[in-house]
Amino acid sequence: MTTSIRAKKHVFVLDCPDAGALAAFYARLLGWSAQASSDSADWVDVVPPEGEAGGLALACQQVDDYRAPEWPDGPIPQQAHLDFTVSSIERTAPIAESAGATRHPHQPSEDGTFTVFLDPAGHPFCLCEE
Repeated sequence: MTTSIRAKKHVFVLDCPDAGALAAFYARLLGWSAQASSDSADWVDVVPPEGEAGGLALACQQVDDYRAPEWPDGPIPQQAHLDFTVSSIERTAPIAESAGATRHPHQPSEDGTFTVFLDPAGHPFCLCEE
């Protein structure tokens, strides 16, 4: 008996008020593609070009009464966030902002190795510099 599952695909799912809009944001941000589900209008996959991202994909799931996380303090906790490691935050931040991201007013990095942004649905994500 094996002690772990062997997943064929790894998908990180983000709840949101508009699955198509949030999927379009992440597709623009990452250079991936948004693929609407044939089964549900409330689900859109965001997939990398073949061979990239090691089998990881994102999905956006539309939920009724969605409320954005209120990070760093607030009644609705962050719960999870995405980190994207880039070669230069300075060069990458304008790309994220032109795709629709906004810089969060709270920036906890003292050494500037990461910058916190919010996606259009209010999920925090970080650009991290190696």
